[in-house]
Amino acid sequence: MLLLILNIIFCISFLGFAYVNLNDNDAFLWVSIYLSAAICCGLAAAGKYYPFAYLFLTAFYLIYAVILFFAKDGVRDWITKYRRESLVQSMQATKPYIEQTREFFGLLIIAGALLINYFVSAGITA
Repeated sequence: MLLLILNIIFCISFLGFAYVNLNDNDAFLWVSIYLSAAICCGLAAAGKYYPFAYLFLTAFYLIYAVILFFAKDGVRDWITKYRRESLVQSMQATKPYIEQTREFFGLLIIAGALLINYFVSAGITA
């Protein structure tokens, strides 16, 4: 029951995230990222699990997260150079490291959601 509720929350959240990314310069990439995660979570809520898809998407998201971490004005620069300045001062990302850091954490959230579904579908539970 908890997994059902969690997948419904993730599905609705990821659909909302896809919607707010429609007006971005890189909308194609981020709408695709969030829609694929929303579809996976929606199907899991319906009892349909696709472990290979979870692993493939999680690998893609984590590789992209590593790229964002080490990119110029990425997460590493936000931590070291910019001294972890607040990412939530405004919804408008006025500095490149703010957008890249937000994207990094979004990818980690998606990867976490898909890994939960992978472990459940593979029968690996605590």
